[in-house]
Amino acid sequence: MMCGITGTPGTGKSIIGDELAHRGHRVVHLNDTVAPYVVGEDEDRDSRIIDVDRWAAEFKPVDGFVEGHFAHFLPCDRVVVLRCRPDELKVRLAQRKYREAKIRENAEAEALDACLIETVEEHDPSRILELDTTGRDAPFCADRIEQFARDEIPADFGHIDWSGYLEIQP
Repeated sequence: MMCGITGTPGTGKSIIGDELAHRGHRVVHLNDTVAPYVVGEDEDRDSRIIDVDRWAAEFKPVDGFVEGHFAHFLPCDRVVVLRCRPDELKVRLAQRKYREAKIRENAEAEALDACLIETVEEHDPSRILELDTTGRDAPFCADRIEQFARDEIPADFGHIDWSGYLEIQP
């Protein structure tokens, strides 16, 4: 069974993936798999341009967890969408030294449910869990993800509304 862990940058995918690996689970960090699929650089957005369709088509499924911003494009049996309140997300991304424009772009994507919407478009809703990581540590989140992967807690999403955090630009 392959369980994807996706979300906006800064929501906790890597640290939770590390926690799951520490617990003995197989975890693939998807950033380690995309190098052959980089087709360019977007200097304005300070990011790599990845041929996601080709990457997903050629990805070999694993028995375990896959974590990364594009995990929801893989044929996962279950998908966890990590969420973080946009004001907290901004703090996390600033600590990573993201540029202000990239911080704003990611906070807006989080407020607009971008990763969740993409996940719902790709997967059966009965296989999706939305998990708020705001103020929660990696062990707590890993516990919930393990429970979901073992079918001990039901799919659940659509209850988070951070649209109030959208900034109106003049």
